[in-house]
Amino acid sequence: MDIRVLQYFLAVAREQSISKAANSLHLSQPTLSVQLKALEDEIGKTLLIRGAKGSKKVTLTDEGILLRQRAEEILNLVDKTKKELTLNDQFIMGDVYIATGETLAIKLLADVANDLVKQYPNIHYHLYSGNAEFVLEQIEKGLIDFGLVFDDIDPQKYHSLALPYQDIWGLILPKDAPLAKQSKITIKDLKDIPLLMPQQKQHAHNFITMLNQNNDNLNIVGTYNLLYNASKFVEAGFGYALGIDNIINNDNLTFIPLEPKIVSNIHIIWKKYQIFSKPAEKFLHTFMEKYHLNH
Repeated sequence: MDIRVLQYFLAVAREQSISKAANSLHLSQPTLSVQLKALEDEIGKTLLIRGAKGSKKVTLTDEGILLRQRAEEILNLVDKTKKELTLNDQFIMGDVYIATGETLAIKLLADVANDLVKQYPNIHYHLYSGNAEFVLEQIEKGLIDFGLVFDDIDPQKYHSLALPYQDIWGLILPKDAPLAKQSKITIKDLKDIPLLMPQQKQHAHNFITMLNQNNDNLNIVGTYNLLYNASKFVEAGFGYALGIDNIINNDNLTFIPLEPKIVSNIHIIWKKYQIFSKPAEKFLHTFMEKYHLNH
C-alpha cells in the first residue's frame, strides 16, 4: 500500500469528489481514478460509492471509512518520523506528544515545558485529551510519547513514574442544592440522588467497591468521559456528577469531597522499548530531575 496513494484517497474523501480531488492534487481525473481502482483491487474491497449519472459526488463505504481513519494515523506517524530523523544532531528541536485525561497533574508537565523553552525554544508540544482508553490507544499506535493515566499500569507493556500528586474524588453539584451545605459527601448521601458516573470502568468499579454499593443501589442516570461536559448536565439540573477536584471552574457549581476519602494516583507512562526523539528524551530527563523521580 503506497503512501502516495493513501494521500490521494484522503484527498477524495475530503473533497467528496474525484474531479475536485484531482484538481487539488494536480492530477488528471483518469490518472486518479486508475490509482483508486488499483487501491481497491489491492485491498479487495470497494472503498468509494460513485454517484448516480450526472452526479460527481462520491461517498465512502464502511471499509472506506475505516481506511480513511487508518490512513490519517499512518500519514501522521510518517510525518512525525520524518521530522525526528531529519533533526540536526547539534540542536534539540522538534516535537513532544502528550495525551492525558482531565487532571490538574498536567500542570507538572506544563512547568517542565516552561523550564525547557528557555533553553530549547524549538521544542514544540502537542496535547491530546481523552480517557485512559484513548491515552493507551495513542501510545500503542506510536502517535504520542507520553501519557498521563490513573493507577493500575501494566508493567509488561509500559514504563511508568508515579507523580507527586493525587486527584481527590467528590461530588459536583449546584451551589444551591441542599447537599452543597455539607463539608463531606457520604455513602448515605449518594444512595438516592441521580448520579453521572465516569465511563472509565476502573473508576466506576472503584466507586462501587469502595462505597460498598452495587449498581442496583446507586441511581446512575448517565455516564461521561469528559467532566466538563458532565458539568453542563449538572448545571442544567439533570443530576450530580462524581468527579475530581480542580477541573471545573463554574460559579454555579461546587465540589464536595467524598467520605471515606477516595483518591487516584497519577502516572506518566511510555511504551516499553520505545526509542525517543531528542526532544522527548530531554523532556523526560528534565521531568525526572525536577521532581526527583527515579525510573
